[in-house]
Amino acid sequence: MVLGIGIDLVEVARMRQALARFGERFLERCFTPGERADCLSRRDPAPSLAARWAAKEATAKALGTGLGGEVGWRDVEVVRTATGQPELRLTGAAAARLAARSGRVRFYLSLTHEKGMAAAAVI
Repeated sequence: MVLGIGIDLVEVARMRQALARFGERFLERCFTPGERADCLSRRDPAPSLAARWAAKEATAKALGTGLGGEVGWRDVEVVRTATGQPELRLTGAAAARLAARSGRVRFYLSLTHEKGMAAAAVI
């Protein structure tokens, strides 16, 4: 059963600007320790951070809520399986919102970044 669908597109250049302007404070506010460790271990973290930002936005759309209010940025986490496939882990208000709507659900997440853009789709 599909409860919602969300899609989001982020310019990698805007992520670079946010990193340059707000630095560690921005990272700590919006990304979990695991997401920061994963992305910052890459030669160029901006595309991966932008893709995770898009995933968070797409998840909020699929849940029918926004981010930063009821659901916090770190309530939605992108983790990678042993094979490298991205998956969503919801905690806090995001998990409560999902439980109130459905109980047990599996999210499907797709991330991509190419030529200055990052996108995510969540079903």
